[in-house]
Amino acid sequence: MRSGWALVRVRLAGICNTDIEILRGYHNFHGTLGHEFVGDVVRVAGARGGNWIGRRVAGEINLACAGLGLRGPGFRKMCSYCRRGIPTHCARRRVLGIVAQDGSFAEYLALPLVNLHRVPAGIPDDAAVFTEPLAAACQILEQVNVRAHREAAVLGDGKLAQLIARVLRVAGLRVLMIGKHASKLRLARPAGVAILSASRRSARRADAFTLVVEATGSPSGLALAQRITAPRGTLVLKSTFHGAAPVETWPIVVKELTVVGSRCGPFPRALALLRSGRVDPRPLISRVFPLKYAVEAIRYAQQPGVMKVLLHVS
Repeated sequence: MRSGWALVRVRLAGICNTDIEILRGYHNFHGTLGHEFVGDVVRVAGARGGNWIGRRVAGEINLACAGLGLRGPGFRKMCSYCRRGIPTHCARRRVLGIVAQDGSFAEYLALPLVNLHRVPAGIPDDAAVFTEPLAAACQILEQVNVRAHREAAVLGDGKLAQLIARVLRVAGLRVLMIGKHASKLRLARPAGVAILSASRRSARRADAFTLVVEATGSPSGLALAQRITAPRGTLVLKSTFHGAAPVETWPIVVKELTVVGSRCGPFPRALALLRSGRVDPRPLISRVFPLKYAVEAIRYAQQPGVMKVLLHVS
């Protein structure tokens, strides 16, 4: 390992829809999958990392200039995006388990110390493993002034959609989740989220929401999202999938929509929500598999009605 990097023994890793899409060809990645994890630091390269040994951590997945050893005097070695303070868009970026960096479906992984966040003692492992996707949900709060909205619609009923709905609800919005699976929709009710079956089209109000988040993971989600976003409303796109989505741009123009792409988010905010208990993701766990059964776990994760599947590593 290069100086400033840590070797982490993985405790739990989460299977994400992005992992499934990678297996279908998304990003053309070759290596060890997995980017959601909680683990323990067992070794650090460099003299300044001693206080990290034994710490339980979660890790940001984007490896940027600072972690890659490209931060020189005056930051001249850093790319333009890192100099602008947006390292998640680093021109040299690697992404854990997604782009040029082996991921968390293993006993150990390596990440720069600048990517690591200490997990507070009060957060159990099976909640801490959700830190990365919960941070992605929290990114919406960084990008959108939610106080300008009284309600929001979340399209999709999967894992990320569930976390987004909970984050928006904690932020004070009335939230309607629109999805296709009754069993998944019911998981949102205890969090104070209203639910609606996407098949009940007559029950859906057209142009009803000033804030819509598309998190279906499906190419067809964008069209519905455009349809139910009010004129001059904000549409946040969260889905990533292998392949192309048919897009009609006229609703964006005619309704003067603001379209926001949204990806990775703030780990401190996610950890604070987990520590406070205001968001408890554990009801979303469908099953835990030992790491040696990772292939079976990935197959199981693709079955209808299954939510979060975890790999128990150590």
